[in-house]
Amino acid sequence: MVQVTSLAALFNRADATALPALGGMARPDGVVIVSERFFAFAGRDGSLLEGEMPRLPGLARRVPLLRGIARLGMSVSPLLRRGGIAGRLERLVLFAVVLAPIAFVFLPSRAALVAGIVMGIGLIAWLMRGRTLYLHGAEHRAIAAAEQGLLGRTWDGQARPSRFSLRCGTNFVALALPMSLLADRLWPFAPALWTPVVVAVVSLGLTMELWRAVQGSTLPAARVFLVPGLALQRLTTREPAIDETRLALTAVASVLRRELG
Repeated sequence: MVQVTSLAALFNRADATALPALGGMARPDGVVIVSERFFAFAGRDGSLLEGEMPRLPGLARRVPLLRGIARLGMSVSPLLRRGGIAGRLERLVLFAVVLAPIAFVFLPSRAALVAGIVMGIGLIAWLMRGRTLYLHGAEHRAIAAAEQGLLGRTWDGQARPSRFSLRCGTNFVALALPMSLLADRLWPFAPALWTPVVVAVVSLGLTMELWRAVQGSTLPAARVFLVPGLALQRLTTREPAIDETRLALTAVASVLRRELG
């Protein structure tokens, strides 16, 4: 009862305050919510893991492409850091997926294509296992509740903000795929052993720059770039139950409690 009362007080305060931007990540066993300074993981088993986000160096904030890669790396920090959300085995799998394209360079082109497709399908199936799709919808709803000043009403079930988000990583992926193909097609230098890695890094940096520009734009036409990602979210989210929404709101509350001091 004390916890519910303290949550209600926090939500009432947050609903009347200008809040920092929040992001998140859904997992089979819980929801991660992050701000620029803090992160929290609320588990389905009732656990709550709290931590601080790494600081972006001053130089990385100003240099185009570099700042995009740095922000992308920071976004997965709660997942990949030692003592973070993911276990040792899961971290090894994720690092293997990141490094796999380097190994594909030594394969024939057809074998590399097949291997890439198989790895991609396997990764998607693994990431979307369990209740991930429902918790993904809950993560979006909780963040939207914070942005719209509806935290308290959403906790009580009186409001149901959208489970779709303009800032979802799905939108980033939907932009990254064509960007990587375009970068590969327009790469001006002779192919070398390191070319696939450099092209991948450059395309991710360009995608992050485009994504942030679209997010900050007030032009309605800019939203066209988000249409594929929003359509894809119909596959990557499901309508969450109230207890799943409250799980995501618990992680939001942890971050906001520290942000609001």
